[in-house]
Amino acid sequence: MTTTPHRRDLPTPAMEPDGDQYPIITTAAGRALAVLRIAFGLEFLWAFFDKLFGFGYATPSGKGWIDGGDPTAGFLGKGTSGPLADFYQSLVGDWWVTPLFMVGLAGIGLALTLGIGMRIAAVSGALLYVLMWSANLPPENNPVLDDHILGAITLVVLALVAAGNVWGFGRWWGKLDIVRRYPWLR
Repeated sequence: MTTTPHRRDLPTPAMEPDGDQYPIITTAAGRALAVLRIAFGLEFLWAFFDKLFGFGYATPSGKGWIDGGDPTAGFLGKGTSGPLADFYQSLVGDWWVTPLFMVGLAGIGLALTLGIGMRIAAVSGALLYVLMWSANLPPENNPVLDDHILGAITLVVLALVAAGNVWGFGRWWGKLDIVRRYPWLR
């Protein structure tokens, strides 16, 4: 029979926050993440303006929202496939779909570009990416992953590392009374 001696007088380890004395992200990494954040923000803003004015890229000239076109009808009506296609196709023409989509593109784009409201931008942007991913299942080149899933993951990471604080207004935004009162606005 073996016995294990019991240690009764061991001190309990104390866990203290580091107070951000030792940044995990280097200056160069912070700048690289800021560039990534701004690039994603400009991508959302470009999608918004192209769909608003119909610059002839993803939205044909003369088919912009201000010309009376519906920025969501083409994709939802003809660009969906897979098990959720019927659901997405049923949304075509609903009064709330296009305004919500356009406000989402503009809001996410502005928040990311300016580095403010990163948590809201990450959640709403990730949701938008996942919805777009689910509109065409399975993805064309991989059974699960595509650029939409990678975009969703990237937005969450950018919010988690406070990428809006470098080359953005994140620090200023975080000091606002309303943001201090409601940290989810960070």
